[in-house]
Amino acid sequence: MEINYKINDGRVDLKSLNADELTSYIESLGEKKFRANQIYQWMHEKLVTDFDSMKNVPSKLLDTLKENAHLTALTPIRVQTSKIDGTKKFLFKLYDGNVIESVLMKYHHGNSVCISSQVGCKMGCRFCASTLDGCVRNLLPSEMLDQVYRIQDSTGERVSNIVIMGSGEPMDNYDNVCKFLELINSPKGLNISLRNVTVSTCGLVPRIKQLADLKLQITLAISLHAPNDTLRKTMMPIANKYSIEEIMDACRYYLEQTGRRISFEYSLVKGVNDTKECARELIDLVTGLNCHINLIPVNPIKERDYEQSNKEAIMAFKNKLEKCGINVTIRREMGRDIDGACGQLRKSYMEDSHESSSND
Repeated sequence: MEINYKINDGRVDLKSLNADELTSYIESLGEKKFRANQIYQWMHEKLVTDFDSMKNVPSKLLDTLKENAHLTALTPIRVQTSKIDGTKKFLFKLYDGNVIESVLMKYHHGNSVCISSQVGCKMGCRFCASTLDGCVRNLLPSEMLDQVYRIQDSTGERVSNIVIMGSGEPMDNYDNVCKFLELINSPKGLNISLRNVTVSTCGLVPRIKQLADLKLQITLAISLHAPNDTLRKTMMPIANKYSIEEIMDACRYYLEQTGRRISFEYSLVKGVNDTKECARELIDLVTGLNCHINLIPVNPIKERDYEQSNKEAIMAFKNKLEKCGINVTIRREMGRDIDGACGQLRKSYMEDSHESSSND
């Protein structure tokens, strides 16, 4: 059989295979079908991190797997806990030495995990630390999955909501993200409802339409951040490729195909996109659309000169939208004292590592 999921040395990435693919692979090794069920359960229900923990699998098969397959298990190298709200930020090392970050946020409705989809990001959004060093590579489905597994395993508490809004542009890693959604939703795994999963994108129009055709019951979040193309181009390079009109057209198509309300992410930057004029333009843009606006007080990063809007400006912006019947919330700031914004912890770790190697 053709295996699409492999790591750099050519070994099969076992955790990226769905149950049928794993069965075919195990049978190709001359083993019985039920062995695949055992292995799948060890990986996706019991969340083991090594082959030797698979106690009911014959040692001969385990030896074969060790030689020909890879069991993804991220290594936590730094965990920071907010003293303000209990948010936990995890820095994980991948098999090839790259590092990614994930965030655990605790809400009254359950535990939510924000995961990364790429090592870094190439989208270049000016308010985001993830993109400062570019994109190194896409994450495999297993590497997205294991962020959730390791966090659930370390806390001993079930993860109920997942947001693919960490480092990376999910729609730039489309196939692997779709495979992740299949695996996380599988009844043989954590069986997390797709209604509890949010996928964010800065606006890759063809991929939004492709995703719409799958008719998944996920929440699509559009990183909008500006109500017109001129302003958006100063904040997000992707705006030079896809206009807001094209994005809105893709959103309407998504709504037609899925019936799912769309969320628009809007980071408020002092004096840039928090004006009355911007609020009016945003109202005109989304009126009549089944949507929700998520206002985000921007997280300042030292490499950029963006400042967070003050509370008065944020509330004024929110009130203006609400008066026009638009569903709007202000995202609660979480993990501000632990490099909570996307890419901040990874970047500080890389800077520390570079400084240490320079001093050796």
